[in-house]
Amino acid sequence: MINRSKIGEECGVFAIYDPRGGCAQSTYYGLYALQHRGQESCGIAVNCNRDIHHYKDMGLVNEVFNQDIIDKLKGTMAVGHVRYSTTGESLRENAQPLVLRYVKGNIALAHNGNLVNKDELTEELSKTGAIFQTTTDTETIAYMIAKERLTAGSIEKAVANTMEKLIGAFSLIVMSPRKLIAARDPWGFRPLCMGRKDEAIVFASETCALDSIGAKFVRDIDPGEIVVVENGNVFTIDDYKNTKKSSMCIFEYIYFARPDSTIQGQTAHDSRVLAGRFLAQEYPVEADVVIGVPDSGISAAQGYAMESGIPYGLGFIKNKYIGRTFIQPSQSMRENAVRIKLNVLKSTVCGKRVVMVDDSIVRGTTSKRIVNLLREAGAKEVHVRSSAPPFMWPCYFGTDVPSRDQLVACNHTMDEIRNLLNADSLGFLSIEALHKIAPNANCGFCDACFSGNYPVDVSRRSPSGDVCSGIETD
Repeated sequence: MINRSKIGEECGVFAIYDPRGGCAQSTYYGLYALQHRGQESCGIAVNCNRDIHHYKDMGLVNEVFNQDIIDKLKGTMAVGHVRYSTTGESLRENAQPLVLRYVKGNIALAHNGNLVNKDELTEELSKTGAIFQTTTDTETIAYMIAKERLTAGSIEKAVANTMEKLIGAFSLIVMSPRKLIAARDPWGFRPLCMGRKDEAIVFASETCALDSIGAKFVRDIDPGEIVVVENGNVFTIDDYKNTKKSSMCIFEYIYFARPDSTIQGQTAHDSRVLAGRFLAQEYPVEADVVIGVPDSGISAAQGYAMESGIPYGLGFIKNKYIGRTFIQPSQSMRENAVRIKLNVLKSTVCGKRVVMVDDSIVRGTTSKRIVNLLREAGAKEVHVRSSAPPFMWPCYFGTDVPSRDQLVACNHTMDEIRNLLNADSLGFLSIEALHKIAPNANCGFCDACFSGNYPVDVSRRSPSGDVCSGIETD
């Protein structure tokens, strides 16, 4: 049984055109930088003459690839992916990039996001004879592109025709033997940026991946934009730009993105510091030390300390060798899972009134265990603060927020949650403050998991459940 007690990362994409070669090696480093976005599987595909070669498997980037594998993936273009299953089961066949061979040739596709209308599109394709080998919406997109390519004059035109029919979140990389294409949904739910290094052109989910290979950030791909690279030449298709309301997932700033990444002009670390500052304004308390729950809670805790004047302290030591969710064969081991991941630095909290800042509270079970760890370490008081508002609604755009019956804030009052967590006080960031944490971002935001205000009609989602992916209750 896999324990997913926290909100799961989504996926990460990386792609590069480099006429000098070495694309697989660069992609390896890029995926390594994006490992926080997905730890279930990963893969790399490269162009090879008129063919596409690829390798993918379950596991972390450094587990799946070695130098021998990388050396065999030779080409002037590459696309890579790290996966967390928000749609589809955690199986090897669902690993990406997805490589498809069809009558017009070969394409490789990597995708970050979720489609709202995936089921109806899949049913439509099935009626025309499509046979699906995976359970992902990525395969649905790939089949649609292949189908459109039969009549479209180019692969980029086929991508554009496909985009017109997709509803939901999709930051895509499509690679043919001659072209590299980056596309982003018209709402701009998921991040996607472009960089350069000498003659190389790079696309990535986050700027930290550009930094990992020494590439310079050029710009974000605009919502609805298609960028095509062919023999080093770059051109865009902007038929779908500015056709929808900008709706970047605000949880990217709270939790998903690496702190050193800049998304739409806003650094994730700075957003989290601001969230902490607003928390201190909205929920002040007399305390001796502020600590953050690794990793995303640390920046917010620093902001809380700055604003409140309460000293910041290192409260937890995280086991850096636990990079992904792990298998626990018994309930007793699941109960102790948090002890394996985190250990309290007793000298920081013993005998003190502690403000514990976490990035979010989903079910509350993990937060309760962490609070109890602090009490066992001698904390006199524990005041819990969340740098996100209460989760009230599921997400259908690539974040695995579970169904409402599993969300603690949907089923309990604030006092009841405080008692469940065994906390002395509790505070969640307000939605009003949430929209102030990214003042430099040149985009609008989706806050549907907190407010229930979905940017698109979600009634067309799968009728099989009210959840983006099956999450195991810890």
